[in-house]
Amino acid sequence: MDLGISGRVAVVTGAGRGIGLAITEALAGEGVRVIAGSRTTTPELAKLAVDGAVLPVEVDLASPTGPAQLVAAAGERVDILVNNVGSAPARTGGFLAVTEEEWYATLELNLLAAVRATRAALPLMLGQHRGAIVIVSSVNSTLADPNVIDYGAAKAGLANFAKALSKEVGPHGIRVNTVSPGPVATALWLGAGGVAETVAGATGLSPQAVAEGAVAGTATRRFSQPKEVADAVLFLASDLAGNITGADITIDGGMIPTW
Repeated sequence: MDLGISGRVAVVTGAGRGIGLAITEALAGEGVRVIAGSRTTTPELAKLAVDGAVLPVEVDLASPTGPAQLVAAAGERVDILVNNVGSAPARTGGFLAVTEEEWYATLELNLLAAVRATRAALPLMLGQHRGAIVIVSSVNSTLADPNVIDYGAAKAGLANFAKALSKEVGPHGIRVNTVSPGPVATALWLGAGGVAETVAGATGLSPQAVAEGAVAGTATRRFSQPKEVADAVLFLASDLAGNITGADITIDGGMIPTW
């Protein structure tokens, strides 16, 4: 299926690995020029940059100026903005163990990075009278979990931000949507120091048991794959979703029941 986005320019945050890398690869595969922001240029991202379709930009997206630096690397045109960067540290010590500094760090990366990138890209989109902003949120924006209490609060704010902005910029031809993954097979969940390993260390379970438990209540009994999230992002970024805005696509294998 032709998504009709070939030749467009996209900015992707958190593009070095996991979901962001999958989104970057998928966009480039559709003929999109991708400005790919990451703290470091991972080998996987460098490989995508070989043919020139992907421009890696090393940037601290948690800093006040980082997101604007990334958007500036795109030049005078941004058709698609994918706010993906984020982190979900497991808070196994409970709410009182989460420090002021940890709260600020979580809000900076999971909420304010998207606000800042959007603030930088939106004037270009307004000048073009068109644009698509897709934000990677989380099931934890509504599914409260004390193990990620600060992350969930940040994602709830992010979802509200996206919905409110969609109402403001819709008349100008700009669409804003979110995707909300459940557990995804990335390093954030399954890698060294990830959620499964951290929770395992606090509970005495094995990381495999923690991971299996995380999806035991879902209909599909498995983690989503990064490409599955990327496919939803590309649909929302394309003209096939031309009258979809203020919407959220949940990709969780049936974790959150719909009544």
